[in-house]
Amino acid sequence: MTVVVKIGGARAVEPEGALADVAHLTANGEDVVVVHGGSTAVDETLEELGEEPEYVETPGGVVGRFTDERTMEVFEMVMPGKLNTDLVASLQSEGVDAVGLSGVDGKLLTGPRKSAVRVVEDGTKKIKRGDHSGTIEDVNADLLETLLASGYTPVVTVPMLSKEGTPVNADADRAAAAVAGALEADLVVLTDVAGIYEDPDDESTVIDEAATPAAFERVEDAAEGFMTKKVMAATEALEGGAASVTVADANLNDPIVGALDGQGTTITPGALADDGDADEEGDA
Repeated sequence: MTVVVKIGGARAVEPEGALADVAHLTANGEDVVVVHGGSTAVDETLEELGEEPEYVETPGGVVGRFTDERTMEVFEMVMPGKLNTDLVASLQSEGVDAVGLSGVDGKLLTGPRKSAVRVVEDGTKKIKRGDHSGTIEDVNADLLETLLASGYTPVVTVPMLSKEGTPVNADADRAAAAVAGALEADLVVLTDVAGIYEDPDDESTVIDEAATPAAFERVEDAAEGFMTKKVMAATEALEGGAASVTVADANLNDPIVGALDGQGTTITPGALADDGDADEEGDA
């Protein structure tokens, strides 16, 4: 079974344990694909350049980045540039034969651009134009499978490639979901909390598992803020063919192995059995 690991880009996420786990898994013959974020690094770079990161809220209450032309330029510089290169180099030092890829490479991640997004500003619904983001509809699974079969560990990041042939932003959690679905893999989403909490302020209320629609409803009701997108991504991954999704703490010892052994919140396909409703646009 292939494992897709999403390493979050939040400042509080320390990747060292995850990288050691990737080395452990690959040394034991497991196929691993790493997908990484980097929103914090993008924001910091924008601020260093005198630009202000812009976030918007959709009518469904999902908060996401608005990617104007300047932000897109910084995004391309930071994500497939410095962050991906550094992560590949770190994996190489762990003995992993890693290969860095953006969604543009080999048309790995493709779909339509959303040049306009629906937002809520001061309680009013508006259409905001000039966005450089997209929705991933296709994954070049053959490319990933070819690399894996040759003993390489793909390290994937956005941007994706729009149908117009231009790079555009996409949410990294949803990119990981698309990859996991295409490979029918187990998806481990590593973040800076121990899972999805019933009470967002109390880590002792972590929901261990959602294997039924009723249990998944608890997860959806509990998710708020950044966790809303992770639950959305979990839904998309399972609908796309992923075997399971686990949201877990990146900063534990052996975080990937621990997540596969049940640490964190694990969601399985049975959770969506009666769920006929899917999506809310999330990668604003």
